[in-house]
Amino acid sequence: MEKILVIGSGGAGKSTFSRRLGALLSIDVIHLDALYWQPGWIEPSKTEWTATIEPLLDRDTWVMDGNYSGTLPQRLLACDTVIFLDRHRLICLWRVVKRAPIHFGTVRPDMAAGCPEKLELPFLQWIWNYPTRSRPKILKLLAEHQHNKSVIRLQTNGQITNFFARLHRLKSNATDCPLHLSEAENRVL
Repeated sequence: MEKILVIGSGGAGKSTFSRRLGALLSIDVIHLDALYWQPGWIEPSKTEWTATIEPLLDRDTWVMDGNYSGTLPQRLLACDTVIFLDRHRLICLWRVVKRAPIHFGTVRPDMAAGCPEKLELPFLQWIWNYPTRSRPKILKLLAEHQHNKSVIRLQTNGQITNFFARLHRLKSNATDCPLHLSEAENRVL
């Protein structure tokens, strides 16, 4: 596990999961939200976004958190591990609604400068519709890559806890070699 892609719905816990994973593995975390958005919630052009992503993929190691379907195929090719936080939409909605007043008007640590936290109906609708619009496409893409990537699908807090417990055990038993989960340890689609 050296190039790890963490994906999932808004509110699935990607940023928190990625920070924890990066700290455990001593790998830099790249929060795509912090790179994608420009001050005032301005989106880059497709060309600008691709130019931002390409050099990041060439790094030796990374934990990359974020969706952005336009560059997902490139990121899937570059990674060795994909972790899909496939959380229930009610959990995701609850987390987004819960974090809004905590960070409202300020910039979250995983967000771009000049993009203060806000809560808008289109984002909540995107989360609500994620299981029927985005999730099937993600599952299809991951199924296509499951033979040449480690694909891990985590749906519950218990699975996330067990995942980190396994990594802690592997890391404590590892020498200087990279960590690799066995087939039995992966939650393969």
